Amino acid sequence: MAEDLVLDTAIRDWVLIPLSVVMVLIGILRYFVSKLMRSFQVPDPKIVKEGQVIVRARNLRGAANFIPPKSFRSRRVYFSNEENGLLFVPKGQAQNAQAQMFSDPNMAMDMMKKNLSMIIPQTLTFAWVNFFFSGFVAAKIPFPLTQRFRSMLQNGIDLSTVDVSYVSSRSWYFLNLFGLRGLFSLILGEENAMDDTQQMMQMGGFGFDPSKSLTAEKDGLDIVQHEWALPKFEHRAEAVLKKLVS
Repeated sequence: MAEDLVLDTAIRDWVLIPLSVVMVLIGILRYFVSKLMRSFQVPDPKIVKEGQVIVRARNLRGAANFIPPKSFRSRRVYFSNEENGLLFVPKGQAQNAQAQMFSDPNMAMDMMKKNLSMIIPQTLTFAWVNFFFSGFVAAKIPFPLTQRFRSMLQNGIDLSTVDVSYVSSRSWYFLNLFGLRGLFSLILGEENAMDDTQQMMQMGGFGFDPSKSLTAEKDGLDIVQHEWALPKFEHRAEAVLKKLVS
């Protein structure tokens, strides 16, 4: 049977609160350091143009049923024509995003700076937590949980008799590491807030490949079944105006 523990208030004052405050301060400091290390890059006009074409084609797909069939067909040919369509990418001109990143030293340097600004603070903070706060039961969740949450909430504690709702200090570190996006959005702004989960996802990426997006948007535009949502709308509008005038 799981045992109920009485948590000392000193653990709250010297483990739980300092650990939470340090994680918030490190997140804010890391944001400003990465902002200072970020180099300004002039956007490629070709990539900007291709992005605008993708947005226009996506808007055409979304509002296809609100324009006449003839207008839709002419716009679709304008975008997806295999001779000179804006969305058509010849096979020999497809770009490799990974090769493009390694060929651009500024892009590779920015990626390395972003990774360093994430890895170094995390490594130092985890070493600090593991050295000073290892083995503490820091908090208790006010609702029951199943045994599947034990490995997530009680990292560093090898006691199977402790209830699953208790959280160890090491697990509290990981919860703060991946769950402070809402607080950072309040402090730094919604557009500047980025938690470590998103940064880890960006570390695995190799840049934007516009050729794949253009091809995918072309395929999506080709399979659109046009059904005009406003049939004979001009005649009905003309009839209503005639009634109002007369």
